[in-house]
Amino acid sequence: MLDISEQRVLRLTLALGAIGAMAVLARYGWRDALGFAAGAGLSYLSFRSWGKLAEAIGASGRAPVMGSAVFLALRYMLIGVAIYAIIEGLGSTPGALIVGLLISFAALTLELLWSAVGPK
Repeated sequence: MLDISEQRVLRLTLALGAIGAMAVLARYGWRDALGFAAGAGLSYLSFRSWGKLAEAIGASGRAPVMGSAVFLALRYMLIGVAIYAIIEGLGSTPGALIVGLLISFAALTLELLWSAVGPK
């Protein structure tokens, strides 16, 4: 069985976000670096909110209160508004922002690989 650490995934998300933002800054400039960093930040918050939901369900064994369920349903609309504001306000390219949004997926993939082949 795999031993996946949520805290390690969150730390990896922050590290990959910082490294990626510096790489984008060096290659494409500050606007795209800010877009990438904003996407990575949204990715971090999204992963963390799913972790909190899972924790709430696991602790009580029942569905979370209505407010958190509504927030989870509306968060994609809020993320969409944030994406629009970042692209229009910063002048960042959508590609930099989208790649930033995928940072927590990359961190989770690295964590899964480490758990599968790393030391036991």
